Amino acid sequence: QVQLVESGGGLVQAGGSLRLSCAASGRTFSIYAMGWFRQAPGKERELVAAINWSGGSTNYADSVKDRFTISRDNAKNTVYLQMNALKPEDTAVYYCAARPSILQITTQADYTYWGQGTQVTVSS
Repeated sequence: QVQLVESGGGLVQAGGSLRLSCAASGRTFSIYAMGWFRQAPGKERELVAAINWSGGSTNYADSVKDRFTISRDNAKNTVYLQMNALKPEDTAVYYCAARPSILQITTQADYTYWGQGTQVTVSS
């Protein structure tokens, strides 16, 4: 079992920045693929960014490319999402997800473990 706990969400003005963190329990974090997803009110949950076990391979939704950066620190069992130049349309609950794999995973259904989510609200 892996438990994921997100933190770092909050209220920020458009153009601002936030850094989300996802702390994972377990001793084998380094062989987990990790992803960040988000769900806005009335919309389906969507991929924001994904990263492979080493951090050497990443993938981003077109809507966040060049603004968001996913990274991980395997020594700290933590994955991060640095969000810059935030827009009101980035407002959503952000979820961290994990699956034992050395590959990068972008399909929501392929993830095994999910966090409870953290709210990000961007005001205009």
